[in-house]
Amino acid sequence: MTERDMKATTPRLRRTPPEEGNNIVKPDRGGKSRHTQNYLSLPFNPQLKERAKALRRAGNLSEVLLWNQLKRGQFEGLDFDRQKIIGNYIVDFYCAEKNAVIEVDGSSHDDKAEYDAQRDAFLTGLGLHVIHILDKDVKQDIAAVMDLLMQQLFSPPEEVEA
Repeated sequence: MTERDMKATTPRLRRTPPEEGNNIVKPDRGGKSRHTQNYLSLPFNPQLKERAKALRRAGNLSEVLLWNQLKRGQFEGLDFDRQKIIGNYIVDFYCAEKNAVIEVDGSSHDDKAEYDAQRDAFLTGLGLHVIHILDKDVKQDIAAVMDLLMQQLFSPPEEVEA
């Protein structure tokens, strides 16, 4: 497929998320508004909205287990989205405060190394930190996964030697 074909078949992206509901302060968020610059500056493909909803409803076991640890600010008070649309991709979890994406990699990722690499490059290009967690790790040792997330999200970035 040529670049011209891609442009013809790829819908035009808009800023995310749709404005409705994003300035509302919700009681279950401890009075915090979701209206952050990071959240609003991401590209958004509205054609993926129904697919993201379907993925949230279906949820695989590992994603549900991890979501039960992340939702409603249970993890260090951070606000996470599940099955968040970013550009032409739907990521497993997104945290605007930390500019981070969490991907749970299971057997569905086995044959998609090139796709995953393209997605990661796109997300990294937006300034997002992409964290990959293995499906089996979530199922077998959720405490270790949460420790890893603590390190990844709260440790200062390593200094780059010049």
